[in-house]
Amino acid sequence: MSKLYLVPTPIGNLEDMTFRAIRVLKEVDFILAEDTRTSGKLLKHFEIGTQMHSHHMHNEHKSIDGIVKRIKQGETCALISDAGTPAISDPGFLLTRACVENNIEVDCLPGATAFVPALVNSGLPNDKFIFEGFLPVKKGRQTRFLFLAEEKRTMIFYESPHKLAKTLANFIEYFGADRQVSVSRELTKMFEETVRGTVTEVLAHYTIKPPKGEIVIIVEGKK
Repeated sequence: MSKLYLVPTPIGNLEDMTFRAIRVLKEVDFILAEDTRTSGKLLKHFEIGTQMHSHHMHNEHKSIDGIVKRIKQGETCALISDAGTPAISDPGFLLTRACVENNIEVDCLPGATAFVPALVNSGLPNDKFIFEGFLPVKKGRQTRFLFLAEEKRTMIFYESPHKLAKTLANFIEYFGADRQVSVSRELTKMFEETVRGTVTEVLAHYTIKPPKGEIVIIVEGKK
């Protein structure tokens, strides 16, 4: 049956690839990958020879109609991102929406997502939380911080290493210097690290030791 599969891939440790994900990627007619070079290494490791096409934020608007047409004609497709679950701060939403609108079955496999382990191991409340992803770089950044300053739920952010210090300084400005945060980087990888404390303490740590790798920030909500 024609279908779109959303297939999570490891965020670092290849042992986190599921048996089901490997099977699906071997069985589908074609794979859409955010970066074919990155995904090519993953497919080679698991001996997956399925045809692969590029599907990223710069071409997804143009390619969706053709992909939907192929699936409606009876083909099965799997979408993967460079790491983690598709559509979580990665391409995937537009294609998923188009498939739903065209009555194409969509099946999202469970698997790796960076923010879940970062949230769970933060030690901060996780019964209620919001996922913010990447903050605006310039336009809308201050407006977003002013809005989030009143947020009582635990907040989750993604950030690049060279912008971490700026973002932590913004937290001090808008949330207060004593707000509790947890910064996890390089999750599942060899140099995985989680630093917890007040915003001031965590900023001081990364001022001395500039961070590297993918970063997830968990921020305590307003009390």
